Amino acid sequence: MAVVVNKLIPEFESMATGDIKVSNQTHLGQTIILYFYPKDNTPGCTTEAMQFRDKYKDFVKAGAEVFGVSRDNMTSHDSFKAKLELPFELIADTEEKMCHMFGVVKNKIMYGKKVKGIERSTFLIGPDGILKEEWRGLKVPGHVEDVLKAVKALKKAA
Repeated sequence: MAVVVNKLIPEFESMATGDIKVSNQTHLGQTIILYFYPKDNTPGCTTEAMQFRDKYKDFVKAGAEVFGVSRDNMTSHDSFKAKLELPFELIADTEEKMCHMFGVVKNKIMYGKKVKGIERSTFLIGPDGILKEEWRGLKVPGHVEDVLKAVKALKKAA
């Protein structure tokens, strides 16, 4: 089942760094940011993670929790998180269950070859478990600020 704006997100359950289980039920009552990125330790993904890190206190103040999601394994995530001193957890979606549910797996051309990859995307889930907003195929510059504005608007509307 795919995610749709203004609808409840489907059931999911995944493990994150810090030995935390994340599901559609574990964070009800809290605004959640799920940002999907292609790969740990790549330039764009590092920049995006650092921008979420640098604004993390603002997200928390606005009542939101941030999770990064990629197909990398927990070992890679633990290293990436430590290296960048990320204050939020990273979800290891090694089986691509969340990636498929959120529709972020896309065919891409890399170095002239067709590959299956993750389209950089972010999802804002309200405290009621409803998908409030999505950003797909986005560019990193300015994106974290856009998400923070949406979180603040959601809090103000509540």
